[in-house]
Amino acid sequence: MSTFEFSLDAYLSDLEPLINVDCGTCTPEGVAAIADLMTAHYESIGWHVTRHHVDDRAGPCLSVTNKPEATEYDVLLVGHMDTVFPKGTVAERPMSVREGQAYGPGVADMKSGLLNAFYALKHLPQTMTDKLAICVAMNCDEEIGSIYSQNFIESMAKKSKQVLVCEAARTDGSLVKARKGLAVYDIEFHGRAAHAGNEPEKGISAITEMAQWIVELNKLTNFENGTTLNFGVVSGGSAGNVVPEHAKACLDIRFWNNADYEQIDFRLHELAENPFLQGIRIEKVRTAHKPAMVPSEQTEALMALVEACGREENIDITWQAVGGGSDANFTAALGIPSLDGLGPIGGAMHSDKEFLVLDSIEPRIRLLQRVLTRLAD
Repeated sequence: MSTFEFSLDAYLSDLEPLINVDCGTCTPEGVAAIADLMTAHYESIGWHVTRHHVDDRAGPCLSVTNKPEATEYDVLLVGHMDTVFPKGTVAERPMSVREGQAYGPGVADMKSGLLNAFYALKHLPQTMTDKLAICVAMNCDEEIGSIYSQNFIESMAKKSKQVLVCEAARTDGSLVKARKGLAVYDIEFHGRAAHAGNEPEKGISAITEMAQWIVELNKLTNFENGTTLNFGVVSGGSAGNVVPEHAKACLDIRFWNNADYEQIDFRLHELAENPFLQGIRIEKVRTAHKPAMVPSEQTEALMALVEACGREENIDITWQAVGGGSDANFTAALGIPSLDGLGPIGGAMHSDKEFLVLDSIEPRIRLLQRVLTRLAD
């Protein structure tokens, strides 16, 4: 195992430039700046970096490997370079450190995860890196569902025997073994306008159709098995005395079982083809989708390996199944053993109180190194 001397001051010096860049998903130049920083880190230790263009609306993705000639990887480490925060956030609250925690946009989600992966690999003994073909995949748009980079992530995963996602560990230190799937739809209802007082019978109310959909689809929510549907944003109409010709709704679906989602998707298709009101026209677009991350027998074996490594590092490994999605959803759905939460401990993600627990950084670097060493052996 590695016996490197960890310096928290040096780590924070490397972390600060990653935090103090506005790099929300919709700020591709900021994501590109993060890609430049990570490229410099990995090239400084002799690893091969490839930059991938996935869409003109997004920043770059990176793939990094110690063995550029490899056609298959023993392990894929995954992380994302974007945050949820808009331009100007860094000026308002750049990285700060106080009372054992670091704060700043993306400090836990997931700049520290990116840096932990680099530190683990930088200080992994040469004997281990000689044995392992390792790839690190960093994408540009995870926070909006990896809609541009999904193919990139999946292409890297298909070449890999197992996947470790370096998102932050939960606030109690737990790693993530399962994540809910999600799907988001924008649904538009097109009816016919008419005067609500003089000739309402000539109108077709888009809002009435939308209301019927909301009532009908909410029946498919099942809290017992974790399938939920939420119409989070609705709009429509132009005036109180006009039968509305247009309405729009955003539907968010979460599920543990991918088969449950397929049934909901089929029901949406049925409703679009057979609306409640004659003459209504429906347009629906799925704007995001991640399958559920469900542990397989192979994943459970990988969990046991991580637990054994935790005992060797005096870390009590616990697991959670969580509602939010990550890129592990995609890799697990391919049948590849995938675990998440291999980064340091953090919390309050996507808020102005997001934090990183400083004394979790070194132990989680060493845990990741221990896992890689066991995989090499």
